[in-house]
Amino acid sequence: MEVILLQDVKNVGKKGEIVKVADGYARNFLLARKMAVPASAKGIAIKNKQDQEEQERYKQAKQEAGELKNKLEETTVVIYATAGKEGKMFGAISARQICDEIKKQHGYDVDKKKFIGENSIKVLGTTVLENELFKGVVAKIKVDVRAKE
Repeated sequence: MEVILLQDVKNVGKKGEIVKVADGYARNFLLARKMAVPASAKGIAIKNKQDQEEQERYKQAKQEAGELKNKLEETTVVIYATAGKEGKMFGAISARQICDEIKKQHGYDVDKKKFIGENSIKVLGTTVLENELFKGVVAKIKVDVRAKE
């Protein structure tokens, strides 16, 4: 029996694929657990609808990431750190601290794991960090580290 998978099934196939499986496996496991639909005209229509919805979600997410990129590149995040008399910092500013300050100062959510390259700051002054907000959408975030008075 040919079925269209609605989700990834181990050792069978990926979501959206049309696969041929045993009749009993299809009826008793895949169809019963709504992991697949029969590869009929109705099933293919459902698959096409899901593909179209997935493409729309992808486009929407990419557009939102592009808007967030523009907003982030227009702003500067100011972080205060302790420094010695010569202006040398004690410790470093981590990606988590940067993300927390972006959220606190501007209200934007940024994933700390998506920073590209060096993601900690060890010097006072303005530093530009890159964060991949979405696949192919990279924002340049300006972080101004100042010494606490």
